[in-house]
This record gives sequence, structure tokens and C-alpha cells, in this order.
Amino acid sequence: MKRNNLTTSVVAGLAAIAGIASTANAVELNPDGTGQVLVYPYYTVNKNQQTIVSVVNTTNIAKAVKVRFLEGHNSREVLDFNLFLSEYDVWTASVFALTDAGLTGDGAAVTTTDKSCTAPNKSDWTGSLGTGRPYQVFLPYAYTGTHEDTGPTDDARTREGHIELISMADLTGALRTAVTHTSAGTPANCAVVQSIDPANTLLVAPTGGLFGAGGVVNVAQGTFFTYNADAIDGFTTVKLFSDTSSLTPSLAQANTDQVLGVATAYVFGSAGQLIRSDYSTIGAPSNAIDAVSAVFMSNNLFNEYNVDSSVGSNTDWVVTFPTKRFYVDNEILGVDLGDPGAIQPFRYTFGEDATGNGDGLSCAQIEIAQYDREEGRPVGPAPGFSPPPPGQPASSLCKEVNVISFLNVATAPSESGVLGSKLVTNVKPFAAAGWLRLGMNPAGQPHLSRASIDGDVYAGLPATGFEAVNYINTNVSAGVLSNYSGLFRHRASRACTNGTAACS
Repeated sequence: MKRNNLTTSVVAGLAAIAGIASTANAVELNPDGTGQVLVYPYYTVNKNQQTIVSVVNTTNIAKAVKVRFLEGHNSREVLDFNLFLSEYDVWTASVFALTDAGLTGDGAAVTTTDKSCTAPNKSDWTGSLGTGRPYQVFLPYAYTGTHEDTGPTDDARTREGHIELISMADLTGALRTAVTHTSAGTPANCAVVQSIDPANTLLVAPTGGLFGAGGVVNVAQGTFFTYNADAIDGFTTVKLFSDTSSLTPSLAQANTDQVLGVATAYVFGSAGQLIRSDYSTIGAPSNAIDAVSAVFMSNNLFNEYNVDSSVGSNTDWVVTFPTKRFYVDNEILGVDLGDPGAIQPFRYTFGEDATGNGDGLSCAQIEIAQYDREEGRPVGPAPGFSPPPPGQPASSLCKEVNVISFLNVATAPSESGVLGSKLVTNVKPFAAAGWLRLGMNPAGQPHLSRASIDGDVYAGLPATGFEAVNYINTNVSAGVLSNYSGLFRHRASRACTNGTAACS
């Protein structure tokens, strides 16, 4: 699969002309926001918030999509179902806390008023919040009983995490007709698609064209943090349809050439060069997940923070590792709970009994460089999380979804300042406002990906996320308090080497 610089330059030039989104047969993080796979980096129902989710089918092709909700500690699945989108369809839903709806239980649930077909059928969901508002409770089965992973086992573990949508197949013929909306605005016959044989020839390889958005909203407080979902295009060239009892398809099933048995990733390097990295999908284990991780690999994450008391501001950072479970989860890796066996770029299996790790953790060291707005930075030892996680290095991210708050506190906070996250770690702010660099490849614990077939090695960790900042004005007028919320996606740098040279 080795290619020379001329070939790479030509491909890069064509991509620049046609747009990277049009490059065929390669996993890519589409900058235009549409694709076959959508990753929503965060959902939460803490602090009386709800998370709204939408997905839009921009094409005239009907689609079968896997919807999967993953909790934030170890990304164990808390709910999945199949969604069927007709041409130009939109599906929306809201994730809420059971207690906020006056229902029994400490966990989360999803509700929708959307008419698009689902399997299981919405009439088989947990219950109803009223006419046309079915809801389904998130389930703890993947992390309780025989599936315990040393993390929490209560229902509250379902209250925050991230979401992924994976295109499984395009629908043709009678299947397409069944999900197409009639003039009444409802699908023609959802029963037809709720028990499809995966071998049905009317299921064909999925195309792209999906985009999505999420938003964390607190109606009473007037806060609303919105983001676009990450869109992965070129994920699969074959259909990946499965019924509702299966944990597939997954992000580990990337494939771009079935004949050659490879999953190819296209990544823009730090100098703007287009890097092609090929990973084998043949044999066990398959390295297909590395193609997806490659497009999220970050050597550094950058963003701002604001904790200025004069304007009532506070900041949280969400840092999500959307592929981490495939490198650290003992059930996926096939190792005993607590034993080593994590795959690089991660160091510890979840719950590994080792110095620098422990129950309910899979820690990865990072570096923190904090600056104010005038080039100033702390003097003395490199800053870390304050206080550090018990028994952990000063700067470690130990969950699959991590929420970093900027609270000037002496003891570990029980929740983050803006989003109310229980997956919280804290950085004591150096100034009232400034910016932060999270180094994902620290000298003390380097993080390097597995090499591609050609020898490409990415430094850092596969990450996504955003900054959520809120401002409170208590003096709008007598008795009136106003919140002003904003969300800013992280910026990143990449580092890739092949032998002693930079990837090209």
C-alpha cells in the first residue's frame, strides 16, 4: 500500500479541487458535516437539563440507521434501536431524567413525538408521557450482573454519556415504500421494516448524507448549549444491517475495500497535507477501528475558558474519546476484568488493578498548559488537575467522557460548574479568562497509535468535544436574572510520523 509523495500530492490536489467529502472509499471526518456515521460528543440530564437530538436525511434515499446511547464511564451501551428514515426525513428526540418527568427511577430515558419508524416499535417502549409521547428508559444491563466492569452499577450511570448513529443500509423497493411518509405525515407501514431479515436483498450498502445536532437545554434557567454532530463519511462500502438484539454495527466495522481487506483513513496533517493511512480488516483482531480513531487523533486540544466573577461566567470542557472502549474494555478485548491488555494509544484496561489506575478508571496522562489573555502562565511546576484524582498522576483523564471544570476550589467538586457533570475533574483557573492546551502525548506517558500497514503512527488520543461557557446577569432589571450560554468546539493539532519522517 506504500505510495510516493507524487501520488499523495496528486490526491491532495484533487481533494482540494473536489472537496475532501467527495473522496471515495476512505474514512474521513467530513468538514461539511454530512456522512454515514454521526457522533454526538455529549448528552446529559443532570441539573434539570434535557438533551435534544436531531438527525436529517439530506438525500432522496431511504435509510436504516442504528441509534446507540453510551454511558460516559466506559461507553457501555444503555440503549440502542433501529431508526428508518424516509427521503428528506428528520428525526428528533429528547433525553430526560425520569425524576424530572415525575417518574420513578434515578436514570435517564428518551422520548420522541416523531413519526419515523423504529424497531422496536414505539408502542413497545416503556410507557407514555401523554398522547403521542412514548418514552423508553435507559437500561443498565451492559454494566450490571455478569457485565460489571468495576464502574458504578446504579441507574444514575445512564444520566450522561455520548451518542452515535451508524448508517446500516439504504432501503429499496417495498422497504423504501413502507417507510415513506404519506400525505398524512406518517410512514406507510412501519410493520414491514420492524422484522427485516438482514439477508433481504432490498437492503443495499448505505450511502452518506446524514447530518445531526445536539443541544443541552435547561428550560427553567434559560440555558441552551448546542453543537453539530461529528460526521464520518466513507465508513462502509457494504451493508451492515442488524436486528435490534445485536451490538453491531459498531465503529470497529469500518471498511473501504473488501477485496483488499483494508480500512483507509484520510487525515489532514498539521501542514495541511493529506495523509492516507491503511489498516487491515483481515483476521482477528481487525484493526479497522484504527481508521476511525485516526480521524479523531489529536496531539493537542485547544480552547478558551472564562471564569470572571464580574460577569458571572463559568466554563466546562467536554473531552470525549469516542473509540476508547475498543482499546480498553475487557469484554471487547477478551481479557479478565482487572487484568492488563489495553491497546495503544491507551494504557490501562477499564478497572485495571495497576499503579496509576483502579476501579472504574482507565487513566491516560495528559499535559496542561494554561495561559491568560496576555501571554501570562503559572510559574513553577506544570499545572495539573486540582486536586488530582485519588492515587492518579496530577493530569489524567480516566473516563470515556470527561468534563473538566474551572472552579477555584481546594477539594474535588462533586459536579462540574456549568453542566452539572458527575464525570468531573477540575483545573484551578490561573486567571479570570484565558486559554488552555491539553497535550495528548505527554513525555511522561507517550500515547502513540498502532502503526498502519504503511507504518503511519499518530501521536495523541482520539478525542472530540467542546467548551461550554455560561454568563449570569443578575441586574437585567429588578427581579430578573438572565443566562447567556455559548458552546465552542475544540480546536486540535495532529502529529503523524512514518519511521523518522513526517507522514506524507
